[in-house]
Amino acid sequence: MTSADAASVLARTPISVLDRSRTRTGHDPARSLRDTVRFAQDVEALGAFHRFWVSEHHSVPGVAGSAPTVLAAAVAAATTTIRVGTGGVMLPNHQPLVVAEQFGVLDALFPGRIDMGLGRSVGFTGGVRKALGHDKDDAEDFAGQLEVLLGYLTGTQTAHPQVHAYPAEGRRIPPFVLAMGEGAQIAADAGLPLVIGDLRGRSRMVEAIGRYRDGFKPSVWADEPYVVIAGEVAVGETTEAARRLLIPEAWSMAYSRTRGVFPALEPAAETLARGMTAKERELFESGLEGKLYGTEAEVSAALADVITATGADEVLVTTSTYDRAELLDSFARLGRMAGPRPPAHP
Repeated sequence: MTSADAASVLARTPISVLDRSRTRTGHDPARSLRDTVRFAQDVEALGAFHRFWVSEHHSVPGVAGSAPTVLAAAVAAATTTIRVGTGGVMLPNHQPLVVAEQFGVLDALFPGRIDMGLGRSVGFTGGVRKALGHDKDDAEDFAGQLEVLLGYLTGTQTAHPQVHAYPAEGRRIPPFVLAMGEGAQIAADAGLPLVIGDLRGRSRMVEAIGRYRDGFKPSVWADEPYVVIAGEVAVGETTEAARRLLIPEAWSMAYSRTRGVFPALEPAAETLARGMTAKERELFESGLEGKLYGTEAEVSAALADVITATGADEVLVTTSTYDRAELLDSFARLGRMAGPRPPAHP
């Protein structure tokens, strides 16, 4: 693919941002949340990105974002044009009525700018699941929970016929399903847009997307399949500079898999100076695989290749690194590749 072809692919493919409110060594969680809001403002000012989403994690020391609808409200209040949403609210952790009400309030306050990204994961550990009042089996009823939630928005749910989700009822809040495997089929059956990740397992992702498109049933939410591919992307002045951006997150993941604790991000220099065990080194190197990183030309070609291979309608990019200035620079470079975007729309 030529550079002109790659540029053409990126120009017609919306690119969005997911921020997970990662904590950093020396910074408290409150600062991480404020940094997310400021980052959303900076991303909007770049004028190249379609959406800004936040995530849900419980009892994870390295992630401050535990209440995505609350954080989304803060982000929406601090911005004016970019779409704001969740990537995502983990529906098995919540009652559909409460989720519908929360998004109804968001959309009432910021009409036409709110996205409802929904996932099917439950708490990461047994202790977290118990504290949330749920267990692993709750994820098995995701399709049923989703049906009830959407019914609250349309006013057609029958599980609790006397109950109405005000002010959500009748509001057109675009829903998305974050999923792989069986979850992709749930999105197809419900006629909803699909957000699917893991650029490392591209062949598996392509297969899941194919099944989603083949099984898609048009709905009041979408006439046709809509695929958002999600993954980690880093852009730097040099290939090595871009790779360094990914080092803090790769070490954090390796640390969590050997110690059971997901830590705050540390500077790349500190990680590179560590004397890692063989197992830590293996996990660390594995954490750098499957990520898209490089110069603007390199990432443009690689990202266009993934978009072409998957037929993606949109790309959701997440990048976690220690240095906030370097993080913004990466997105500024990505924004130059994407080009200017029109005002927000579904």
